[in-house]
Amino acid sequence: MSVERDAVPEGYPVLLAQLKEAIGRARHRAALSINRELVLLYWRIGRHILDRQTAAGWGAKVIDRLAADLGAAFPGMKGLSARNLKYMRAFAEAWPDPEIVQQRVAQLPWGHNIRLIQSVKDPDQRLWYADQSIENGWSRRVLAHQIESELFARQGAALTNFSRTLPTPQSDLAQELVKDPYSFDFLPFGPDLLERDLERGLIEQMRELILELGKGFAFVGSQHHLEVGGQDFYLDLLFYHLRLRAFIVIELKVEDFRPEFAGKLNFYLSAVDDQLRHPDDGPSIGIILCQGRNEIIVEYALRDTQKPMGVARYTVSPSLPKELERDLPTFEDLTAELPSFALVRARVELEHRLRERLEMSTDARERPRGLGELLAELETRGLAPAGTAELRESVLPAMNRVAHALEIDAGAIERALASVRQYLDRLGDP
Repeated sequence: MSVERDAVPEGYPVLLAQLKEAIGRARHRAALSINRELVLLYWRIGRHILDRQTAAGWGAKVIDRLAADLGAAFPGMKGLSARNLKYMRAFAEAWPDPEIVQQRVAQLPWGHNIRLIQSVKDPDQRLWYADQSIENGWSRRVLAHQIESELFARQGAALTNFSRTLPTPQSDLAQELVKDPYSFDFLPFGPDLLERDLERGLIEQMRELILELGKGFAFVGSQHHLEVGGQDFYLDLLFYHLRLRAFIVIELKVEDFRPEFAGKLNFYLSAVDDQLRHPDDGPSIGIILCQGRNEIIVEYALRDTQKPMGVARYTVSPSLPKELERDLPTFEDLTAELPSFALVRARVELEHRLRERLEMSTDARERPRGLGELLAELETRGLAPAGTAELRESVLPAMNRVAHALEIDAGAIERALASVRQYLDRLGDP
């Protein structure tokens, strides 16, 4: 008796989704288990070879003999070439502690481990890159890029006042997250760029910027509007860090650090703490990115500031190597990890489109910058498409909650995102 395809019983879609998820998790666990066992096998083979060569004085040619004999014994098994056996020996020599191999290194694919033993000779650095690769899910090419850009030396190297202005362990985590210098090699600009070019380039290359900043940074907006004392102020880049549970304000400078930069950022952090910070959030943190710095000047500038902030340099070069582009996190990757990211990006696009629409009819010096102001101005000037009032009254509060990192259910995010996309379509009509 055949089951009709159109006769779907109640609850079937939910069951199907649950089973797909369960099968996907099981396949992932199986793949991880197979990889772990393979890496442990390679380590044990390498350990045996290393022990025999060390204790019994076996020469290097024994590896060629082993490769031929093992290949004959296991003809369908890949990975038993002489070259790979030499990697196994080097792998066992690089990781003499079996506990580290079992608990940490075996979580990485074999290709990652080969890259580590080839490129990183210092054991502490090698273990650090292994842990970072596991935590961040780096592909082999991204791991290679991080090693080549000397991430180990850059991580936590920014000059900060975190130890004085943040409680432990938050101060330690914050220090660990900031780098010096930041590598903006993916920007197609030389060193002689303008601040607006730097900001625009980073926004357009958001995937690469998030990768460089590190795991946990959620983008909130660029030129984020704050009103203080009846005056308008704009933050270059605003992020929210999911582990620190705090806003991160980034100020971009295309010159060397000057003391007045710290005073301005201190003012911005006070405004963010007052207007955006949730009672459960940690203190907002500021990072000044500049082309150069004098350590003594930075120390004096930060010594008596009460807000947590750091000063770091950045480097730019013509372009990101093409071979890395496919390994960077995609927009879909980011939205899968952080559903609210899509709504934040949609808000940025909406603000941009509204400013363009008002460009010809509003004096640039008086043009409103906040999204609510932009929508109201659009209505006042008779330029608003259908649904503007509904967007301002119903959808804008949801976007504000996401931008301020307040709790909001996934369904509300999806509904708001659908409304914004529909509105953008209407906005494009003549």
